[in-house]
Amino acid sequence: MSNPPGLAFPRFAFSHLAAGFIAVLVGYTSSAAIVFQAAGAAGATPAQIASWLWALGIGMAVTCIGLSLRYRAPVLTAWSTPGAALLAGSLAGVPMNEAIGAFLFSSALLTLAGATGWFERIMRHVPQSLATAMLGGVLLRFGLDVFISLPEQLSLIGTMLLAFLLLRHTVPRYAVALTLLVGLVIAGGQGAIHVEQIQLAFARPVFTLPSFSFGSLIGVGIPLFIVTMASQNVPGLAVLRANGYSTPASPLIGWTGLTGLLLAPFGGYAYNLAAITAAICMSPDADPDPAQRYRAAVWAGVFYLFTGLLGATVASLFVAFPHALILTVAGLALLSTIGNSLATALKDEGERDAALLTFLATASGLSLGGIGSAFWGLVLGLAVNLLNIRRRRRLAVGAR
Repeated sequence: MSNPPGLAFPRFAFSHLAAGFIAVLVGYTSSAAIVFQAAGAAGATPAQIASWLWALGIGMAVTCIGLSLRYRAPVLTAWSTPGAALLAGSLAGVPMNEAIGAFLFSSALLTLAGATGWFERIMRHVPQSLATAMLGGVLLRFGLDVFISLPEQLSLIGTMLLAFLLLRHTVPRYAVALTLLVGLVIAGGQGAIHVEQIQLAFARPVFTLPSFSFGSLIGVGIPLFIVTMASQNVPGLAVLRANGYSTPASPLIGWTGLTGLLLAPFGGYAYNLAAITAAICMSPDADPDPAQRYRAAVWAGVFYLFTGLLGATVASLFVAFPHALILTVAGLALLSTIGNSLATALKDEGERDAALLTFLATASGLSLGGIGSAFWGLVLGLAVNLLNIRRRRRLAVGAR
C-alpha cells in the first residue's frame, strides 16, 4: 500500500459497518468465555470480571481506531485468546495483585519489542507465500465449520449458504451483511435467539494495585509475552502483509504494549494484532478498494468501544445468538480471504513445498510448548524454504 500515513475520518458505508460488526461478533463469541475462565482462575469478583471486559474493550477500541486512522490500513487489534487460555490454566492460586503485576511485565516486554524494532526485522525475512499459507491454514477451519455443522442445522445454515451464493452474484459488497440478516430472521423464527439472557448494565473500571513476585513474573508474565507474540502478533502481522499492507510493525506492537501498561491494572491483560477477525475487515466484501478497508477496522473499534462500556451485557448478547449462525457468518465472511491466500501461497513453484507444509501444519491445530500451530507452521515453512534456497544455490554452482 502506498497510502501515506495521516489522519482521516471515515465516511459511512454499510459494508464497512457490517464487516466491523461481524469481526467483533466473531471475536467475542469465539473467545469471551475463555476470558471469563481466566478472570475466574485469578479469583476475580463479578465487578472485576466486568472491569476486565471494560478494559479489554476500551483498549481494543482505542488501538483499532487510532492505528487504522494513523496508517490508513485495517489494523485490527484483539485480546490475546491463547494468552487467556494460558492464564486460565496458570493463575490458580496466584493473588489478583500479582496477576496484574505479571500483566504489566508482559506488556512492558511487548512495548520493548516494538521500541527496539527486532520483531519487524525478523518479519522482513518471511516470504509472502509463507505468510499467506499460514493465513489460509489459520482460517481453513472457519470455512470447514460451515459444512461440518450443516447436517445438524440444515434449515438455518443451508438457507444462509444459498442466500450468500445468490447475493454474491447480485450485490457482492453486501452479501455477507445481508446473509447475516437472513440468518437472524430464520433463527428468530425458530426461537433460537434467547433474548431473555440479555441484561443491560454498564461496566465500571476496578483498579487493582499491582504487586510483583519473581514466581509470577517468570511463571505467568514471560509465557504470556511469548504466547502473545508467537501465536497472535506473528500471524496478525502476516495477515497485513499477505493482504499487501506495508504498515510498519514496530509501532503497532509498541502501541499495543503501551495500551496494556495503561490498562493492565483494570484487567487488560494483553493486547495484540488480530489475525482471523482482521481478515474479515481486509476482505473484498468490506470494500473492493484495499485502500478503503481501514474504515471497516475503524467501525470495529467503535463496536469495541460499546462492548467495553457495556461490559458483561455484550457478552450476554453474543451468548443469545445461536452458535451455528456465528460459525456460518464467520466462514462465509472469510471465504474470499481463504481463496486468495491459497492462490498466492501456491503461485511460486519454487516456494510451493514450503508453503504447502506451512498451510498443513497451521491447519492441523498442533500445539507445542503452549504455542499454537500458526507459529510452528511458519517455522516449518521457513526451514523448508531455507533448505530449498540452499539446494538451488548448490545446483547453480554445480552447473557452472
